[in-house]
Amino acid sequence: MSPPVLNITSAEFVKGIIGTDPILGDQLPHIAFIGRSNVGKSSLINSLTRRKGLAQSSAMPGKTRQINFFRINDALYFTDLPGYGFARIKEKGREKLRKLILWYFGSDEARPRAVVLIIDALVGVTAFDEEMITMLRAEHYHVILAANKCDRISRGKWEEVRKATARALGVPSVILYSAKTGEGRDALLGAIAEAIEAGKK
Repeated sequence: MSPPVLNITSAEFVKGIIGTDPILGDQLPHIAFIGRSNVGKSSLINSLTRRKGLAQSSAMPGKTRQINFFRINDALYFTDLPGYGFARIKEKGREKLRKLILWYFGSDEARPRAVVLIIDALVGVTAFDEEMITMLRAEHYHVILAANKCDRISRGKWEEVRKATARALGVPSVILYSAKTGEGRDALLGAIAEAIEAGKK
């Protein structure tokens, strides 16, 4: 049997939320995207959907202060969460975003079908990444690991980076991704499609 394929034909920004909201009640599955600040979450979403500017990216870490919902094919949502490790934000702001992230992943209202945890392939795994995957495992989420910005690393080192990332986070596989070139796009869409199908059973 061929693996499921997610062919994105439509994608639109719906709204941003900071807590309980009616959008959580419409039963469409969520695929959540999270990673360290400035890891390229928005650029990755734009690359996946092939909609430049769909998710607003910024050179300033911590710009995303809400959970942004993007309706995909009128069948599911991609949710873009605030980045973690936001050192430039004041303590009160960091705590507010931390609580928002914990609410989304811990609340029965949301429960995304899968979580795409995005690592910076150039920087490698950080303590913040380790903390995040520990929390996601505790909540029993299906986690898909994507190492973004692989275009900044020589192709000859890709396998080394893949293995090092998988070993550091204790996962069987890591998708090397480049929002700039589209490397890894089909693999990530396939992993998302598999997670959606698995959730239907």
